[in-house]
Amino acid sequence: MNTSMTMIWLFAGCALVTLLPRIIPFIFVRSVRMPDVVLKWLSYIPICILSALVIESMISEMGDQIAIDWSTFIALIPTLAVAVWTKSLSATVIVGVVCMAVIRLFM
Repeated sequence: MNTSMTMIWLFAGCALVTLLPRIIPFIFVRSVRMPDVVLKWLSYIPICILSALVIESMISEMGDQIAIDWSTFIALIPTLAVAVWTKSLSATVIVGVVCMAVIRLFM
């Protein structure tokens, strides 16, 4: 596969455009003390995004009917229990991956 200088500049530009919106807010917010209300509001963003991704992958439309992916739903139950019980993202992800792997192995 040939890699031209144009492709290298394209990859560098894509990396820059991807990194800037993620880094610039941290630079500006690092020295600012935010009110507790804002911090509490921001704490809900990761769970909302994760929930949206899981629900979106679990529910699909087939014409005018809604179908549920039951394997994802079954894996969601212990994963959600671990998330609530431990409040650890690492433990939650590990349990979710293991549950999904076991379900796909046997289904």
